[in-house]
Amino acid sequence: VFCFPDPRTDPWPLVYSPLPITLVFTSYLLVVALGPSCMRRWRPLELRAPLLAYNLAMVALSCYMFYEFLVTSVLANYSYLCQPVDYSRSELGMRMARVCWWFFFSKVIELLDTVFLILRKKQEQVTFLHVYHHGSMLFNWWSGVKYVPGGQAFFIGMLNSFVHIFMYGYYALASLGPRMRRHLWWKRYLTILQMCQFVAIAAHSSYNLFTECPFPDGFNTAVFLYILSLLALFLHFYYWTYIRGKQ
Repeated sequence: VFCFPDPRTDPWPLVYSPLPITLVFTSYLLVVALGPSCMRRWRPLELRAPLLAYNLAMVALSCYMFYEFLVTSVLANYSYLCQPVDYSRSELGMRMARVCWWFFFSKVIELLDTVFLILRKKQEQVTFLHVYHHGSMLFNWWSGVKYVPGGQAFFIGMLNSFVHIFMYGYYALASLGPRMRRHLWWKRYLTILQMCQFVAIAAHSSYNLFTECPFPDGFNTAVFLYILSLLALFLHFYYWTYIRGKQ
């Protein structure tokens, strides 16, 4: 099944061909590579109002996606241990496919995180981890929506949407300026929450590699290896930011 596109989602925007998302990714890399030099002659932009609006919008979108993943999975009686993709055009099957597409599209919107950093001349925050995570998620979820929009994949989207509610909430508060700094003491715990998310997804994906579950092993293997790479990078970030940095 994994070799063939899902006929329900295949014609949807950005999914029908790898070309649009490849162009988005190429444009993103060009912005990362050329943006800082283009900004050299300009003062850093504050963008306080656009940043607040953007982050609050992302909080709202994350809430919507988390709600849809959770409610649809409950109504459809999804299993958290083994859930094959529902390829039918039933109401719940289409509802899950739609929220998977929105989750994929949110990864396109999230590229603006990097654009805002470059416009504000926060180049030191555009790290390898930042670019790798944002860029790779485009292709991960493009393939997810094209081939397996639902099934086991719902757990990843649901968990990540939940984490992003707090992450973009943090960014919204931070965009209000220095006076909010004393209220942002929980940044370290946000990073821990992100890493707990990766551990949960790795456990969820690896479990199905050792059980008989009618969900593509190739997809679970790819998710497991990708999540391990993110966990390693986040652990490195955590060490240098909160442990070595404090020393």
